[in-house]
Amino acid sequence: MVLEAAMRGLGSPRGPEFVIPASGIPATPPQDVSQDSPRKGRLLVAAALVAALTGAAAGVAGARLSEGSQPAPAAALPRVAPAPSISLGGLSATAARVLPSVVSVETGSGGGSGFVVDGSGHILTNAHVIRGGDRATVVLNDGRRISARVIGEDDDEDLAVLEVDYPRELTPATLGRSGDLAVGDQVLAIGSPLGLSGTVTAGIVSALDREVRLGSARRTAVQTDASINPGNSGGPLVNVRGEVVGVNTAIASGRGGGNIGIGFAIPIDRAAPIAERIIRN
Repeated sequence: MVLEAAMRGLGSPRGPEFVIPASGIPATPPQDVSQDSPRKGRLLVAAALVAALTGAAAGVAGARLSEGSQPAPAAALPRVAPAPSISLGGLSATAARVLPSVVSVETGSGGGSGFVVDGSGHILTNAHVIRGGDRATVVLNDGRRISARVIGEDDDEDLAVLEVDYPRELTPATLGRSGDLAVGDQVLAIGSPLGLSGTVTAGIVSALDREVRLGSARRTAVQTDASINPGNSGGPLVNVRGEVVGVNTAIASGRGGGNIGIGFAIPIDRAAPIAERIIRN
């Protein structure tokens, strides 16, 4: 555009014109020549070329100035890449699978835990949780409260079965085989210790066939170091697949009465047939 504008000056009736460019180059003084002089054409062409070159240089400089006036982008601190979306795995998946089946059991004289054993509304817990009563309130994992009746108990084995009238509200647990356990296997204890419903603790199988007093007799039990505290009684002990392998029932405690890493569960291989017998009768 600068060159085109300079070339249009050739046709001006006033003769040659010289423009001072933005770069500050002084203009060439006018020459006293006639319109027929051959130097006239050469001077006009030279002037046009000077104007074109200086105009282009000014345009480049202006563009650079414009670019330089823009604020520099903020420095980005190094950040770790976003974690990929993954599904639940490991013990977290086990807990998520079992929690809907675990309930808190409330009675007039205390309470404990329990878990749903079938689709007919039956809940297994410890006999010492219901303390000889005939009614209880079960609190589901989502906070709903349902009335339940005690349909039977076995004091020697410290087991009792509750029944609710609305089985569709319940999610049955999967019963496994305690006979498949080995010392060192990972397990979870789930229940309501000290009234804290839905509490999950992790540990291992510390011993098998440990003889302890359960109820009114001495029985063998699965020993675990998963934290079991008052209120856990009747809740499930589950393996890493989320299968119930025991019913948490007792702890060995120090003078303070709390957990010291020694808890006991009734093996499900013994508890399940007793629950079936109570339900049938």
